[in-house]
Amino acid sequence: MAAAQGRFSDGADGRDSAREESVPLPFRRAVDGLQKARLRPGIEVEPTRAPQRLAPYAYAVEAAVVQDDEDLADGKLILLHDPAGHEAWRSTFRLVTLVRAELEPEMAGDPLLPDVCWSWLTGALEARGLTYGEPSGTVTMASSHYFGGLQERRPATQIEIRASWSPREGVGGVPDTAAHLTAWCELLCQVVGLPPVAPADGGVVSLPQRRGPHHP
Repeated sequence: MAAAQGRFSDGADGRDSAREESVPLPFRRAVDGLQKARLRPGIEVEPTRAPQRLAPYAYAVEAAVVQDDEDLADGKLILLHDPAGHEAWRSTFRLVTLVRAELEPEMAGDPLLPDVCWSWLTGALEARGLTYGEPSGTVTMASSHYFGGLQERRPATQIEIRASWSPREGVGGVPDTAAHLTAWCELLCQVVGLPPVAPADGGVVSLPQRRGPHHP
C-alpha cells in the first residue's frame, strides 16, 4: 500500500536545529538533501532526536515500511558531521544506521541470510552509483519461542542490522544524502521481502510523514 504523500515535519524538539546560523553550511545542505529525497511508496519517514555525543553535528530520521497499516520493518538513519574531520571516518561525514524486522520462517532458516542482508545494503548503494568508504557493521538474528500462556504464538525471528559508512563528499564538500537515504530505504524493503526498485523507477513519492510513533 502506498504511503500518503506528506511534508517532512520539524525535528523532535519542535525546531529544525540544522538550519541555525551557527551550523556549517555543508551540514545544512546535507540535511536539506535528506528532507528533499524522493522515496518509493510504502515508506514513512519522520525526523527524530539525534544522539549528541557522536559528533559536533548530528541529524536523524526514523522510517518504517508500512503495508495495510502494519509496520513490517523500522529503522533509524543518523547523519554525523565533524568539520575538522574524523580519523576513523576518513571524512567529515558519517552515516550510521539501525534496521530491525521480524523475518518470515523461510527467510529465518537461511544460514547465508546475514551475508545477504549486508549485500543488500552495499548493493543498494552501488546501484545508485554511490561511492563510500570505511564501511562497518553487524547483522544479528534472535529467535523467540513461546511457552505457557504464550504457547499459541508461533516462533519468531528478528533481525537487526547495524552499519555505518562514510559517504563520498561531492560539490562543496556535501555528500548526496538524498541518494543514500533512498538506498537505505531499499534495504528496509528488501529485509521484509519487497522487490527492489530501480533507481530510475518512476514509482516514488516525496518524503511522507509517518502517522505516529512506532513501538517495537
